[in-house]
Amino acid sequence: MEKQAEAAGRTRGRRGRRVLIAAVAGCAVLGGALALWPWQRPAVRPPAVPAPGAEALTAVSAGVPAALPDLATLIGQCEALLRTHPEDARSWAVLGSAYVEQGRRTADAGNYPRAEKALRTSLKVLPQKNAVALDGMAALANARRDFRSARTWGEAALKLDAKRWTAYPPLIDAYTGLGDYKAAKRTLDRLLELRTGAAVQGVAAAVYRDRGYREDAAASLSDAAAAAAQPAEQAAYLERAGELAFERGDLDEALRRFQAAVRLDPDQRAAQAGQGRTLAALGRTTEALNAYRVALDKQPCPQYALELGELYESLGLAQAARVEYDLLRTRAADDAAGGVDDELVLGIFEADHGDPQAAVRRLRAEWQRQPGIEVADALGWALHRAGDDKEALKFATVATDRAHGGGVRSAPYSYHRGMIEQEMDLSAPARRHLQEALRINPHFSPLAVPLARQALAALGEPPDEPVPTGTPSEDDVDNKAHGQAR
Repeated sequence: MEKQAEAAGRTRGRRGRRVLIAAVAGCAVLGGALALWPWQRPAVRPPAVPAPGAEALTAVSAGVPAALPDLATLIGQCEALLRTHPEDARSWAVLGSAYVEQGRRTADAGNYPRAEKALRTSLKVLPQKNAVALDGMAALANARRDFRSARTWGEAALKLDAKRWTAYPPLIDAYTGLGDYKAAKRTLDRLLELRTGAAVQGVAAAVYRDRGYREDAAASLSDAAAAAAQPAEQAAYLERAGELAFERGDLDEALRRFQAAVRLDPDQRAAQAGQGRTLAALGRTTEALNAYRVALDKQPCPQYALELGELYESLGLAQAARVEYDLLRTRAADDAAGGVDDELVLGIFEADHGDPQAAVRRLRAEWQRQPGIEVADALGWALHRAGDDKEALKFATVATDRAHGGGVRSAPYSYHRGMIEQEMDLSAPARRHLQEALRINPHFSPLAVPLARQALAALGEPPDEPVPTGTPSEDDVDNKAHGQAR
């Protein structure tokens, strides 16, 4: 017995040394990898490739993007299994979550009723302690832009198991959609205590961006892309890095990120739309139009149709623009049939290209449902377009209020506020906000940028006057307006 114990001890010692050596080597490799973007690293021999359904299962279970062909395989496997095992609650939950991801990636809202049916079946089969189905319901509600429901499902999942890290990202998205940025930050802090890795860094990047911490957001996305397990996940983080670069007006950087995302995952349509946006800003119009068409062909998202329509309009192609605006309305109607709330994009469209009064009605109702910063900006602009500048300024102030809002540095938000202030003969703040919009991103819109420049030229240079004293600061005005809008 003593000899057996001694031999076992030597075996454990050798295993321990091998684990330690592997851990040290792994840290050294990871440390070097994080210094480079994924496509800049030298080629390495790939590991054994798991089955496509297994890859998608891993991604869906962690709430990260999955490749569309792998998702289709996973859905087929789940459906086949459930035909013979209809009481398998976990498989129903996985199937529902896979449908949510497929719907999100294809902009096909027809997936969402199927997802809801599968997830509710899972909850019916296993009513208690079914965290996977609760996570799926929260993700489904977020995909439909029903942030109140997402918050309810997310908080239920968290109550069930506060240490289950996958419950946190959908809840953070819900809080953000409802404009509760403090709750989003608190929830992120708890998540960071529980988990690290690509998915968590991706969530952190979104929160940092909304709070105006661009450098932190960019660093988190770099880490997320470096640590991503699959090309589709990595491409999603690169696409978001491209969005961040475009928002700050760095067109070359944005284009590189978008192109890298598409190389990794040709189904990354958001990156293709990002290419269209960036190429248009670079003056490469033909390429921009082609990129938008490719994106819309496989992911006919109303937002992409709006952007392409405005690009056509900026080129004087009114008929082509109307085709895209008709597509926007059609896709929004299809989305509504799948339970998706497209009132925000419809309100934005109506304000500039349709009926501003209808835009105000839509966006007032949306503000009551989910008062996020995006809705505040859109409602303020719709009110301006409808002729109510006094109330418009209240909401435009909310959208740019760093004390109470998300703090995001947005060229369109600053532009909207500046144009409203110009109409109200508030020359100094109008000049300041229009200059800020063009400083943040001088290419933010093919239609709005020329108007911003014209408005600044009309305002002229500020008068040479002494700085007044004893007047309220801009933050004081912001805070007061925020309270009135609420």
